[in-house]
Amino acid sequence: MSLRLVDYRYKPDAIKGDMDSIRTEVLDFYANLGTKIIDESQDQDTTDLHKCVAYIRDLIPNTDKSELCILAVGALGGRFDHEIGNINVLCRFSNTRIILLSDDCLIQLLPKNYSHKIFIQSSVEGPHCGLVPIGMPSGSSTTTGLQWDLKDTEMRFGGLVSTSNIVKGDIVTVQSDSDLLWTISIKKL
Repeated sequence: MSLRLVDYRYKPDAIKGDMDSIRTEVLDFYANLGTKIIDESQDQDTTDLHKCVAYIRDLIPNTDKSELCILAVGALGGRFDHEIGNINVLCRFSNTRIILLSDDCLIQLLPKNYSHKIFIQSSVEGPHCGLVPIGMPSGSSTTTGLQWDLKDTEMRFGGLVSTSNIVKGDIVTVQSDSDLLWTISIKKL
């Protein structure tokens, strides 16, 4: 087995999941480096991402979990059922900011009844974006900072969803009576 130097530089504190897709030699390599291995193969009712988010939240003392931000890399761009499962994790942990990142885009949940201010890093993200109601229709969504702003707009599956929109500036605001998924494209570097 040949391991690259990068394999030694980025040692995770823990590897947690049902262990159905990790190669034995990779698991052994990190275990020998001191990485904590948490095998939850008995739990087939939650995804690996769900298991990891729950683990991270449990590590944090009894403080406000809404201050926590988790970046999940590689949670998109594979099998559609896995992607939907990972998006479901955003909804199951709606009081924790979780960002799903791929080579092409990022997705995060914007919980209902909040005024969200999104700061756009135009050197690495945009201009394409979208807002998708999740869980239930949106009776009223309003935005600023988009080429096609929404004004008390109703959105639902089977009706209007905001796709292929364009960010116009450095700040986008969003307010909705329903949870929305925010997605924005990532620029190729």
